[in-house]
Amino acid sequence: MSFNIALSGIQAINEQLNTLSNNIANAGTYGFKSSRANFSSVYAGDMANGVQVGSLTQDINKNGSLQTTGRGLDAAILGRGFFTSRDDQGVVSYSRVGIFNTNADGYLVDATGKRVQGYGPTVNGVMGAMGDIEVPTGQIPAVATTRVAYAGNMSNEWPTKDAADFDFEDSSTYSMVKQSVVYDSLGTQHTVSQYFIKTDDQTVTVRYSLNGAAPAAAAAFDIDFDLNGRVVETQTAGPNLTITAPGAEDLVFNFDYAGTTKLGGAATNTANRPNGYASGTFVGVEMAENGSIVAKYSNEQQQVVGTVAIATFPDEGSLAPVSDTSWVANANSGAPLYSTPGVGLAGKLSKGTLEGSNVDITSELVGLMTSQRNYQANSKVITAENQMMQSLMQAL
Repeated sequence: MSFNIALSGIQAINEQLNTLSNNIANAGTYGFKSSRANFSSVYAGDMANGVQVGSLTQDINKNGSLQTTGRGLDAAILGRGFFTSRDDQGVVSYSRVGIFNTNADGYLVDATGKRVQGYGPTVNGVMGAMGDIEVPTGQIPAVATTRVAYAGNMSNEWPTKDAADFDFEDSSTYSMVKQSVVYDSLGTQHTVSQYFIKTDDQTVTVRYSLNGAAPAAAAAFDIDFDLNGRVVETQTAGPNLTITAPGAEDLVFNFDYAGTTKLGGAATNTANRPNGYASGTFVGVEMAENGSIVAKYSNEQQQVVGTVAIATFPDEGSLAPVSDTSWVANANSGAPLYSTPGVGLAGKLSKGTLEGSNVDITSELVGLMTSQRNYQANSKVITAENQMMQSLMQAL
């Protein structure tokens, strides 16, 4: 009987050694969670019959240290939660390893090639449905300009001029000129020049030149200011201007002068931004701190194409491992609750970093030495049992 008990001890210790060895081997594995072998007694009726490894406990709730990578598509979860991926068979798995990339089909995938799950782009304030995150990797079309946001200071120290004397070829007849770039439906750039003329203490008249042509008198616009030098709210939207280009739709746009002032000091401009842009090709993608996947294009435009989803569970420790760094849900873990990073129970993201292993090498080595002593003790029992049996056989 003692021989079988000692043998069960050796077998159980071998299983514990496998667990310890696996922990030590994965001390440098991103997102790895250590495990612990739990011993339990084996009984035959009411008599002890040895020992076995009754269960393995995963230390999922203990996070590993952050390791900086500087890569735009690496991310670590600060707190609870898992990244969610789906394979070609539709099996959903969960991982703490935030190594992402785009595949040949333009989908965001994890380090194992599974498609990362997240929410589609927000439309009219409503977040898109959850599913695969697709990154447009081709060319995005041009968007025609409809408005140019222009803000600046029209110096109150400008001398007053007569708008009737304006000549765009004579700089002495206007106070300042500024150029803006606008785009038609084909993405072709057009230059618009604004000629500012201070006509009295509360008014600056603007004349517009389209692509270098002489300004049309009908397009003149008066910007009125109050006694504090702020633009009058009803005078922030300039007139509609039209540019006709071969092969393109007529470009109709206007200037928005909200935020413009007429104060003492130098004349400056703080904003000169059209809302259109030329076509552009895909140049890269990166993840924002809020989990948004941002595609970048050669025309300096950026588009949020989705947001990664973070899954949390009622009992994360009961998730079933399918590899050293990924798990699947089961009845004991409970159903996943999905949200965006930093919302609800989901942890925030740390961009450009990865979560390291949570293995404590010191504790694992101490456990290894303890297992060695236990192994030796059980071996001694087997040796003693063998010697006793030999003595008994010799005595017969």
